[in-house]
Amino acid sequence: MISLEKLTRKNIWNLAPYSCARNEFSGTTARVFLDANENPYGSPLNRYPDPLQLELKKKIEQVKGIPVDYTFLGNGSDEAIDLMYRCFCEPKEDNVVAIEPTYGMYKVCADINDVEYRPVLLDENYQIAADKLLAACDAHTKVIWVCSPNNPTGNDINRDEIVKLLNAFEGIVVVDEAYSDFSRLRPLRYELPRYPNLVVLNTLSKAWASAAIRLGMAFASPEIIDIFNKVKYPYNVNYLTQQQAIKVLSDPFEVDRWVQMILQERSRMLEAFSQLSICEKVYPTDANFFLAKVSDAQGIYDYLVKQGVIVRNRTRVQLCHNCLRITIGTRNENNELIGTLRQYK
Repeated sequence: MISLEKLTRKNIWNLAPYSCARNEFSGTTARVFLDANENPYGSPLNRYPDPLQLELKKKIEQVKGIPVDYTFLGNGSDEAIDLMYRCFCEPKEDNVVAIEPTYGMYKVCADINDVEYRPVLLDENYQIAADKLLAACDAHTKVIWVCSPNNPTGNDINRDEIVKLLNAFEGIVVVDEAYSDFSRLRPLRYELPRYPNLVVLNTLSKAWASAAIRLGMAFASPEIIDIFNKVKYPYNVNYLTQQQAIKVLSDPFEVDRWVQMILQERSRMLEAFSQLSICEKVYPTDANFFLAKVSDAQGIYDYLVKQGVIVRNRTRVQLCHNCLRITIGTRNENNELIGTLRQYK
């Protein structure tokens, strides 16, 4: 990895971040707060939240095993994705490389930030070759994006190939592990001390059943986290989100139970869907969804919509022609989907 200073945009490296009232005083012993122009009535929502979310980060450390200073929290993982561009990619000059197909926000954020986005197609098994990704890089490539388990394909990306990227690429490798709770692989976040150029994304939206609160995580070296914290908005994670996240994280055994139920339903659904007359192939998955090639994705999607059953039509995504992406729901929801498709003609 080249020096972080060289990787970071010059104006960001030299940036003097905004210092909010709660940054300047972060103690807990004060009784009277007259520093932030808040309304003194309506506690506790009258007060600004902790801008660095320290109580929540300590809870995350207990559950996910990552130290506080290795943790950035944002308004969904999308905030961390956007910050990668804002912190490290010079508009109209730098570029990023990503696997294709994958999560669409990597490209959307590249377009918003006017950064060239270089997709590299996966192979017929939806796997990567590190050499192909590296071949797409040049002196202006700052970031390589890898989603594992990948969306929309559902499969874990070959760990050996990701490690090759980490060892060979001089920029930052972002591994999005939004669906890692459903995979058997050991999460890469535990390898952060070995790879200073690794950023791992996590979320509470999937296994933790908290999509509505918009809480995303980025785990990285303290030096990279410091840069994120310089650029983020002062109070980017609101009080209600912080409190609800602490509550959810306080019961990891319930989440483990949900995950096991989803995995059991996943096995049942893969078998049931593969038996449908419309199904041509069900792809292996390590996530809480699966990708299936069907006879007529658009026609089947439209039919399901009319029946009040919504899946995702991915037929316009590269390498996913005539494919539907289907989330694992409750047993009753899954039965309704299968029953509805059995009546499709």
